[in-house]
Amino acid sequence: MSTVNIPRLDLNLYINGDEAQRKRFSDEIGKAFNDTGFVTITNHGLEKELIDKLYEDVKALFALPDDVKSKYEIPGLAGQRGYTGKQKETAKGFKAPDLKEFWQIGQTITDGSVSKEEYPENVMVSELPSFNETTLEVYRKLEFAGIHLLQAIAVYLGLPENYFDEIVHNGNSILRTLHYFPITDPDALPEDAVRAGAHEDINLITLLIGASADGLELLTRENKWFPVKAFGEDLVVNVGDMLQRLTNNKLKSTTHRVVNPPREMMKYSRYSVPFFLHPKADMNLACLASCIDENNPKQYDDMTAGEYLDERLREIGLKK
Repeated sequence: MSTVNIPRLDLNLYINGDEAQRKRFSDEIGKAFNDTGFVTITNHGLEKELIDKLYEDVKALFALPDDVKSKYEIPGLAGQRGYTGKQKETAKGFKAPDLKEFWQIGQTITDGSVSKEEYPENVMVSELPSFNETTLEVYRKLEFAGIHLLQAIAVYLGLPENYFDEIVHNGNSILRTLHYFPITDPDALPEDAVRAGAHEDINLITLLIGASADGLELLTRENKWFPVKAFGEDLVVNVGDMLQRLTNNKLKSTTHRVVNPPREMMKYSRYSVPFFLHPKADMNLACLASCIDENNPKQYDDMTAGEYLDERLREIGLKK
């Protein structure tokens, strides 16, 4: 399928490259985000040892007994911190909930640009202090990589390179550790039950640290599903709905899903760790004037990032 443009880009060439290398990176990520909404990124700042430790800690977390995990499920937080139990999130338009459980880590405020009261405290796992330490380090490194990716996107859009910097500094970003749990009786599943139903991400961009098994697919413009695979420790990065709204569909928030494995493999777990890069809640998502013209009239009503997040959390069943 020649229309599927998922280039493998070297982030170090943008951060430390010369002018020509930085422009090429910006042009390539912009084109891919215009075409399919997906790229893979190498030299992103996360060492293999850290990624291996992360997955070791994630597996240990979800191996805890259900009654231990459930004590970390905090009512009223819409799954934004701590544990969310099995089959609690449902993709928009689906009846059966996703076959997963997850844990979410949010922003830690270290300066005065945002009040600490704006975000719930992160939930610490007393049984696994290593999990708390590793995920905090991963959060910070992915946030750093994400800010530089947004700088390249800003240049592609003809905006000042630092356009997004203050918008995402102390933003409402989320690191989600995911466990697609084993299915021992596939015949008992509802007809449309899958690991993650077809959906678009809510945020600006998503940075995914690999996965322990295949299954991620994107929907092409020809309406066909295409498997997305990362090389080694590469990140898979995709556009979220907030960036699509801001750019009036110039950059594409691509529908994607995680399909069930072959029947004989459903008895095995799958793990993955996405980082959802969010702005501050008061960011204005009104379409950029430069992305509106007679051939592409304004597609979206004005709203803030916080209002949009609230709307979407209700749609997927995490917020009542």
